[in-house]
Amino acid sequence: MGGTEHLTVRREGATLVLTLNRPEAKNALSISMLVGLYDGWIEADEDDGVRSIVLTGAGGAFCAGMDLKALAGKGMAGEHLRDRLKADPDLHWKAMLRHHRPRKPVIAAVEGYCVAGGTEILQGTDIRVAGESATFGLFEVRRGLFPIGGSTVRLQRQIPRTHALEMLLTGRPYTAREAAGIGLVGHVVPDGSALDKALEIAEQINACGPLAVEAVKASVYETAELTEADGLAAELKRGWPIFDTADAAEGARAFAEKRPPVYKRA
Repeated sequence: MGGTEHLTVRREGATLVLTLNRPEAKNALSISMLVGLYDGWIEADEDDGVRSIVLTGAGGAFCAGMDLKALAGKGMAGEHLRDRLKADPDLHWKAMLRHHRPRKPVIAAVEGYCVAGGTEILQGTDIRVAGESATFGLFEVRRGLFPIGGSTVRLQRQIPRTHALEMLLTGRPYTAREAAGIGLVGHVVPDGSALDKALEIAEQINACGPLAVEAVKASVYETAELTEADGLAAELKRGWPIFDTADAAEGARAFAEKRPPVYKRA
């Protein structure tokens, strides 16, 4: 199991929990964190025992965005990993889920700050839970910067365009309730319980057929921008083979026998 000084990895049953672990900087992104995140996504993709992923932050914060000093400076924590970035110039975008989509469902458990690059990473996750005091926002324009982590493309596809443009153009903070009201997050829970709720959702996913879950996730994303006719054709191509799997047979047997299914990914 991987991990770095700023990214911890642990297993909760069939769920891989990735924790942004730089609380003294509100989990601002560092070299160590980006390398750890990328390795975590790959570990989840390659391990059939992992059926879901939970992304969260340590110390009451999710992520306060990019730490430009840590990325550009010398002698910073994680300097020994800089060669990883040189070897793969796209690694930081993959880590931030801009250029990589994990096969397994990713559930974000947000407490505290989830701003700038934090809100950009959030858009690469599938299901989102926030503590009541969580704060969201894309602050880049306030600093004369551009939210280049994908927000000008993704955000308008995930929430109504008027809300996306307001968030992008004002750079103002949003409360968890506001974020839920515009559809950026799906659950608002008492502070300190976002991770518990995320793990609860993960367990519900883990109890389902893993091949079906992965195929459903893939179909949702690959058909998002297609016409209805093309989307339905793509859905049939993606979904029909699932009916011929051992997982499907096990699901039918378990239903007939009134017992929980035991899936083996076959």
